[in-house]
Amino acid sequence: METKTNAAAGATTASATAPLGLREAKKQETRQLISDHATRLFIEQGFENTTIAEIAAAARVAKKTVTNYFARKEDLALDHQDEFSATLASAVAARRPGESALAALRRAFEAAVAAQNPVAGFAGPDFSRMITDSPTLSACLRSLHDRREQALAEALAEAVGAQPDDITVRTAAGLLGAVHRVLFQRIQDLTLAGDTNDEIAETVAKEAARAFDLLQPALDDYATA
Repeated sequence: METKTNAAAGATTASATAPLGLREAKKQETRQLISDHATRLFIEQGFENTTIAEIAAAARVAKKTVTNYFARKEDLALDHQDEFSATLASAVAARRPGESALAALRRAFEAAVAAQNPVAGFAGPDFSRMITDSPTLSACLRSLHDRREQALAEALAEAVGAQPDDITVRTAAGLLGAVHRVLFQRIQDLTLAGDTNDEIAETVAKEAARAFDLLQPALDDYATA
């Protein structure tokens, strides 16, 4: 990218700052392009059957460019891992005054279902089948659930002034994490069964209420803000 020379210091600074923003935008554009082509190929021919070289060719970039942007092949398919892992912890951190961790997580899940949020599991039949049919991606998803539960434990520990390995904190995180795992899988199963997102949202909203109700006696007042 060409940068103009200007005698005025202000113009030089502006000129130096603008290309940085453009470069960052270009990097994000390239990253998204690679991810989109990778997902398309994974859906068409399976995750295990698709090579990095094929992805690079489809995106018209060098193979090294793909690996520079994505350290692992599974990162190409599951490229919102940090966002997913942080969802439960973020809900606990954002709980309202007088609101327990359970109530905050319940409210956040209800909002995610109403919005048919992909992070909650509304990923569509093609993407859901891609995950289910791949042993590698299925294992990666289980690992992400584990990471999410660990992050939740840390948020709960901070909320109650305990250590993340405290047995009460670990048990609470395990129970809350399990409900979200079950509901995520339920959304996936209904998606693969051919239900529309609207139908899934209606079904899961009712089932989630029953699932969260089961935790009410044990966690009703736990980690109240």
